Amino acid sequence: MKNVKLKLAALTFATASIFAFNSINTQAVSIKGTVTPADAATRAWALSSSDTLKADIEKGAFEIPNVKPGIYQVIIEAKAPYKNTNKGGVTVAEGKAADLGEIKLDK
Repeated sequence: MKNVKLKLAALTFATASIFAFNSINTQAVSIKGTVTPADAATRAWALSSSDTLKADIEKGAFEIPNVKPGIYQVIIEAKAPYKNTNKGGVTVAEGKAADLGEIKLDK
């Protein structure tokens, strides 16, 4: 009986350790920024080799949540007569949000 309890305790500890390690290593953050003119865009997209994320642009600001560390291409979906804008090489580091600052849209 002691052997079963010991094995169960070891299994519980191992399982908890695995989940704790995974949550530390896959900490998601965000990509954020602003767009000018404020009413000229509708959506921001973040594309990587393994993920596609999006967020609405409200009052000229966006924040794409739950972004995993990696390199992304950010696309701002514009309203006519403005053109979509593309920003490549956006690096998201573990535990640190990527702030793109102000993105100016061209006509």
